[in-house]
Amino acid sequence: MSDKNTSTAKSYLDSAVAQGQSVLGSLTGSTGDKNEAAARKDQAAAEKDASHSVGKLGPLNVSPSGGVSTDDPNRTEGSYNQTIGSAKESLGGLVGAESLKKDGAEQNAAGKGQEAQGQLSDLGSGVQDRVKGTLGGIGASMTGDREKEEEMRLKHDDAKTKQRSAEADIQKQADA
Repeated sequence: MSDKNTSTAKSYLDSAVAQGQSVLGSLTGSTGDKNEAAARKDQAAAEKDASHSVGKLGPLNVSPSGGVSTDDPNRTEGSYNQTIGSAKESLGGLVGAESLKKDGAEQNAAGKGQEAQGQLSDLGSGVQDRVKGTLGGIGASMTGDREKEEEMRLKHDDAKTKQRSAEADIQKQADA
């Protein structure tokens, strides 16, 4: 979409070019080609990492490409319910109130489900809107409509931010 944007696809292409350059350097014995291939491979890895990074402040997400998104409300509410449920569970265990402990465990479990529902919603809508933004940008580019092309680029970038934020949260929970 834009040269300033990080792209996973571009990072894969750069990595493949680096691999070819490395093979060429090995065949010809060229240290310069080998060094350039290593530098290109490192750059491709950095581009891939950057294309997957998202800054998060509460329910607000920002990507290096300038995309901005907000979390589905179920993500925020689910996280809140997990926190409150966990606190009730701990307090109930501490004071020996089994009903409070049980209520807390139920609220925590419900919060996990609610947060997962929000993550899946953000993931699905992020992917869908990225595709719409990409295709819309291609169409606008073909017709020469620069205003629409920019609108579609922003739609793509915002959707990518939403998708990457959901992916990061899902991965964080899987790693826990």
